[in-house]
Amino acid sequence: MFTKALMEFWATFAAMAPYLLFGFAMAGIMSVLISAEKVRRHLGGSGIWPIVKASAFGVPLPLCSCSVIPVAMSLYFSGASKAATVAFLLSTPQTGIDSIMVTLGLLGPLFAIVRPITALVTGLVGGLLVGAWDRSAGTRERPVGCSCHAEVGQRPSGRFLAALSYGFVRLPQDIGRPLIIGVLLAAGIATLIPDDFFGSYLGRGIWPMLVMMVVGIPLYVCATASVPMAAAMILKGLSPGAALVFLMTGPATNAAGLATIWRSIGARAATGYLAAVAICALSSGLLLDWLVANVHLPLVHRWHWMPGAWVESISAVVLIAVILAGEVRGFLLRRQALPSDR
Repeated sequence: MFTKALMEFWATFAAMAPYLLFGFAMAGIMSVLISAEKVRRHLGGSGIWPIVKASAFGVPLPLCSCSVIPVAMSLYFSGASKAATVAFLLSTPQTGIDSIMVTLGLLGPLFAIVRPITALVTGLVGGLLVGAWDRSAGTRERPVGCSCHAEVGQRPSGRFLAALSYGFVRLPQDIGRPLIIGVLLAAGIATLIPDDFFGSYLGRGIWPMLVMMVVGIPLYVCATASVPMAAAMILKGLSPGAALVFLMTGPATNAAGLATIWRSIGARAATGYLAAVAICALSSGLLLDWLVANVHLPLVHRWHWMPGAWVESISAVVLIAVILAGEVRGFLLRRQALPSDR
């Protein structure tokens, strides 16, 4: 079982690595291209419009639940409100241009339409909940050495190096440990749950949806890779509504993301985040089962796509180096911050 857990850990870590590295790169680019003043103007402040903008902006972006974390934290430290940040964190990882196309190929047009709509609604609900529960403006408490924007010069080479430094050194320093903890938890879940559990024991109704929600919330799975898993579970007898709950909770949440939100944005924001996922996932699952019973559209097609194993392995090695570099930088900064013995 220990060997299996290690293999599950590596498989999960390798699966998330390409998407997380992409998220780091996007965050680095944003740090030099998007000014803090623009973020504050569009996503800061109170009211519903920053929430609507953040939720709608996140739907087409191809960011998973791990790669969205550095981008969202960059927005938050640039002046985005807590409500807008949570809306972005909820809507973005559930879907994207790539996962919508994969959903259309594997699960049919009904799922391809429902997924982006539920992502948008979930972001709106989560943002409104956080806005209602947590009205404190608060100051951004950045870790030692963390900066919301890279300091750039006028030359393109300086901006490029600043983006690399921010995206691949500073941000991994902030979220590296929560990510590792989340992957460890996901590996434990994958080891303990039997492979045939979903098709053999769950049946129909709200019960399988609750099980999918409990499994999906702490589990790491990206929006695109979750589609063939959902298609396989539907073929084994899982209801479309329960599969949608998995497609929402798996990509939208994981233990690493929850730990980062709790630590960086606050407990109330994390509570609103979880409440929005649970409420919207169950409601959407029940609604989809009703639609399937009344609208006869094909759900599952036999087409399959997954990234190459060599891409994942190389990305995993690079990600390990990036996280270690962030840890070393954090250790050195903490050493410099300690009072001298003299």
